[in-house]
This record gives sequence, C-alpha cells and structure tokens, in this order.
Amino acid sequence: MFNTGTVVGVSCNIFGSDFPSKNLPSFTWGGKHDLQTYEIDKCLDTAKVVMARRKIEFTKSDETLLRKIFEITKEERMKIGLTT
Repeated sequence: MFNTGTVVGVSCNIFGSDFPSKNLPSFTWGGKHDLQTYEIDKCLDTAKVVMARRKIEFTKSDETLLRKIFEITKEERMKIGLTT
C-alpha cells in the first residue's frame, strides 16, 4: 500500500501491510518498520538473472548506470537512517 504522492526510487522492494514513508530512496528494501539498503552487488546479480530470463543482455552500461544511481542516492538513504 502506498499513500498518494509516494515517491519510490530505482531498484526498491517495498512490502508489508503498513503504509511506508512517502519518500523511498533508490535501493530501499523492506517495509515501514524494517527498511534497509538493497546492496548494489545483490541488485546487479538480480538484474543479470532477470534480464537473462527475458533474453536481454545486461551490459556494462547497465551496470555503470545502476552503480552511479546507487552512489548519488547514498545521502538520501542516510537521511532516513539507512547505511551505505
């Protein structure tokens, strides 16, 4: 469930029965009371598997883009108490 106007970043997995925060930075994983950082290496591994399943090549450019987004959104995650 999301409130109206909730902003969810790249590569998030949000679950649970409560309404989460209205701002979920990129690479956020969990529910309202147990958010954590979705580590970049796990994200990349998952992306490779999912794309291969769809017969789409996961390129170096894809990896570079995701790593850059992870890097530039670090401060947003730290603001809500997440590490790395």
